[in-house]
Amino acid sequence: MKEILIRGAETLLTMDDTRRVFSGADLRIRDGAIAEIGEGLQSEGEIIEARGCVVTPGLINTHHHLYQTLTRAVPGAEDALLFGWLRRLYPIWAEFGPEEVHVSAQVGLAELALSGCTLSSDHLYVFPNGARLEDTIAAAAEIGLRFHPTRGAMSIGESDGGLPPDSLVEQEARILEDSIRVIDAFHDPAEGSMCRVGLAPCSPFSVSRDLMREAALLARDKGVMLHTHLAENDEDVAYSLENFGCRPGQYAEDLGWTGEDVWHAHCVKLDGQEIALFAGSRTGVAHCPCSNCRLGSGIAPVRAMRDAGVPVALGVDGSASNDTGNLMAEARQAMLLQRVSQGADAMSPYEALEIATRGGAEVLNRPDCGQLAIGKRADVVIWDVSGVESAGSWDKAALLLAGPTRVKHLLVEGRQIVRDGQVVTLDLPRVIERQNQLAQNLRARLPG
Repeated sequence: MKEILIRGAETLLTMDDTRRVFSGADLRIRDGAIAEIGEGLQSEGEIIEARGCVVTPGLINTHHHLYQTLTRAVPGAEDALLFGWLRRLYPIWAEFGPEEVHVSAQVGLAELALSGCTLSSDHLYVFPNGARLEDTIAAAAEIGLRFHPTRGAMSIGESDGGLPPDSLVEQEARILEDSIRVIDAFHDPAEGSMCRVGLAPCSPFSVSRDLMREAALLARDKGVMLHTHLAENDEDVAYSLENFGCRPGQYAEDLGWTGEDVWHAHCVKLDGQEIALFAGSRTGVAHCPCSNCRLGSGIAPVRAMRDAGVPVALGVDGSASNDTGNLMAEARQAMLLQRVSQGADAMSPYEALEIATRGGAEVLNRPDCGQLAIGKRADVVIWDVSGVESAGSWDKAALLLAGPTRVKHLLVEGRQIVRDGQVVTLDLPRVIERQNQLAQNLRARLPG
């Protein structure tokens, strides 16, 4: 029976059902779960000192494109709007293969871990040159993060009026066949699962309505979740109106893409009726504030969504549209954007942190995660608030106002992934070196 005691936290934010906060508390982990919270606890197991630290649940990332860590800050895409940005990057992504996808996932997941993330989803919708979903699943297993990969897809290429080049689209029968394969091979629905697979046709402008319907039917038959992009910007809404004769929310509803087993990325341009639809159906939203700013998409109506009862979580989005993967910074940006659009009292640092923890667990249907409570999974982050970022702070637990964005320690399922600010499950310097080599190789063989 493996036991770990986290001892003497300055503040412990539980995010449990009553949002309890402890001072000077200890937390006992036993066999991957939280066994006890209290003061003066004793243990003969491993001791992790947390004096001068704030302890929180692990942060949860509900939208990412990990493969994009290989295409950060690409000239020609740095200042483009969404559709132009995609057109610049599609030809580069078409040159990827299994190694590019795998190494990019290693880098992206390590970056997330260092920012406090213990559970991440990923939306992989390009499979060039033999790349497969398991290239990312293997990376998550190596690092030790809890993982929700989604089998994305694009089926309508340029020759059929879609946005992506024909070289990056797949036949829809093949997409559904491979979706069944990866669910059967990798999806684990059990409590404490380290890998759950979802289905995620990329977007309304890159797949057919038939594929959206078939994916929804397949997902419900297999008991997995559904994910896609929706209402990301004005171009997205205009495309929906022109091609489908309705707004994105109605499009989703008509195709069976609302409900507790569905979450949509962005939703920047949802109107009041769509917000009410999502609230009534308990359809989740992955809010991606940094990417929305980077691409000039706008400010998502998060305050209105939460007030209406829409489940809202955070996503860093792809590392080519952010261009980073710091989930703690994402939570701060979410808070600031609601304040700049709605007023300084629109969102507290504690509510934003709740969205990053409890919110993510709710959207991904993971009641076993997102909080520090007896019996929940031991996904724990320890933040050192004795450093320069928190110096002079009167409220050390208000991490999103004055606090570090890089963890001191991070544990997933009771296993230490980050120790003293370093990833210990992966030779990260070697992986970064290989990532940079792959990026150089791509630049050498591609124009521009």
